[in-house]
Amino acid sequence: MDADFSVELGHDDPVLDFPWSDPAGALAYVDVKRHPELLEKIPEATRFSELAEFLRAVNSRHSPLESAKCDGWETTELEPEEEVHGAACKAAGYIDLVFTAVDERLSFPRHERFARRLTELLRRAPETLSAAEICVRRAFFVAEGAATEGCYFTIYVSGYGSDAEQARKNWGIGLRLAGSAILQMSANPL
Repeated sequence: MDADFSVELGHDDPVLDFPWSDPAGALAYVDVKRHPELLEKIPEATRFSELAEFLRAVNSRHSPLESAKCDGWETTELEPEEEVHGAACKAAGYIDLVFTAVDERLSFPRHERFARRLTELLRRAPETLSAAEICVRRAFFVAEGAATEGCYFTIYVSGYGSDAEQARKNWGIGLRLAGSAILQMSANPL
């Protein structure tokens, strides 16, 4: 599997406020880690069964992580660097993840080690028409009215194919590989 990681801690890079809600209050963080039955409240998980499967794995009691946000989409617009896959379609998504343990949320070195190890495991996976990028970014964890700065992950997973059906199938494979790698890492912590 094609996999890479990056660190994006610049002033203009994305930042996560956790827990979050949109300004209008229509969308908000759903605590699937502690309340798995709430998975159905995430519109993207009901729209994409592949994403729901990943969210179940990463929010399981065996995982050191929990989901904060996610999205999924299908497109025929590919970036020039994606042309190596020889595909006409892409199914893709992102998942923002935080460590469940509060002290781990605050450790940049822990995030960097985790991202490197996850990338290594995904690169060892069988060759597929899927790709993953793991980004370490800044987060602000709000508790009792105060915000503490730490880090979080955004994992982008893409699947490629000659048509939408094949792209979704390969996206599902990529998400399963990423979820399995995360669970494997929890069984063998860094």
